Amino acid sequence: MKILVTGSKGQLGFDVINELEKRGYTARGTDVEEMDITDSAAVKEVLSDVSPDAVIHCAAWTAVDLAEDEPEKVMTVNALGTKNIALVCEALGIKMMYISTDYVFGGGGTHFWDEDESGFAPLNVYGRTKYEGEVAVKTILEKYFIVRISWVFGVNGKNFVKTMLNLGKTREEISVVNDQFGSPTYTYDLSRLLVDMIETEKYGCYHATNEGVCTWYDFAVEIFKTAGLNVKTVPVTSGQYPAKAKRPSNSRLSKEKLTRNGFTPLPAWQDAVKRCIEAMNNGG
Repeated sequence: MKILVTGSKGQLGFDVINELEKRGYTARGTDVEEMDITDSAAVKEVLSDVSPDAVIHCAAWTAVDLAEDEPEKVMTVNALGTKNIALVCEALGIKMMYISTDYVFGGGGTHFWDEDESGFAPLNVYGRTKYEGEVAVKTILEKYFIVRISWVFGVNGKNFVKTMLNLGKTREEISVVNDQFGSPTYTYDLSRLLVDMIETEKYGCYHATNEGVCTWYDFAVEIFKTAGLNVKTVPVTSGQYPAKAKRPSNSRLSKEKLTRNGFTPLPAWQDAVKRCIEAMNNGG
C-alpha cells in the first residue's frame, strides 16, 4: 500500500511516516514545499503523480491564537486546502483521512462529545476552519475517515510537554489553567492507531486520544513529576489566564466508536507522558 502524508514535517506527520515505514508501506511525505495544499492544481498534479492508495491529511494551520489575526489565511489552509485534497481523492478513488480537532465543539457542560455529534459550535477561528474542513470531506467523499484529536504532544515539534519542561528548568513557580478538561494525545500512540485505521474500510468520524481526562494543570503536574522537576504549580481559571482565542472548557471526547469497530484504545495519558519524556531524553 502506498500512502501520502501531508504535513510530514509536523509532529504528527513525522510519526505517521515512521509508523508506515515500520510496517513496510511506501510512505510519501509532503509539506508546503512539495505540495501547497491551497493550490488546487498543485494538489492534483502531486496526487496524480504519486497515485497513492490513501492520503492521511495532517497538514493544518495550528497556531490557535495567531489564527484570530489571520482568519482568511487560516480558512484557506484548513478549509480550502482540505477541500482541494478531497476533490482529487474522490476523482481518483483514493481514500482520505482528515485529522480534525476537539475545537469543533463548543465545549460546554461535562458530557463526552459523541463521534457523530451534530451540535458543532466552535469558539475560535481555528475551530471554525477545521469544522469547515470536516464539512468538505463529508460532502465530497464517500471513503473517508475524520479523526478528532486533542492536546497533542510528541517528540517532534512544539507542544505543551516541551513548553512545560523548558519553563520548569528556569522557573520555580508556574500558573496553569485548571478549568479546561480534555485528554492529551501522544503522537507516537496516535500514529499507530491511524495506520491501523487506514488499513481498513471502517469509514466515518472517530475520536482518538489517550485514555483518561485531566485539566491542563493536572497535565503540567504530571509532566513535572515525571521529569523530576521541583516546580510549584498554581491552578488558575481561564479568566485569570486570558488568551486571544477562546478555548472550550469541555473537550471530553467519547471513543466508543473506536472499540465498537475493533480498534485498540490508546494507553493512559500518564503512561504516554512518561514514554514521551523518556524518548526525548534518549534523543527521540
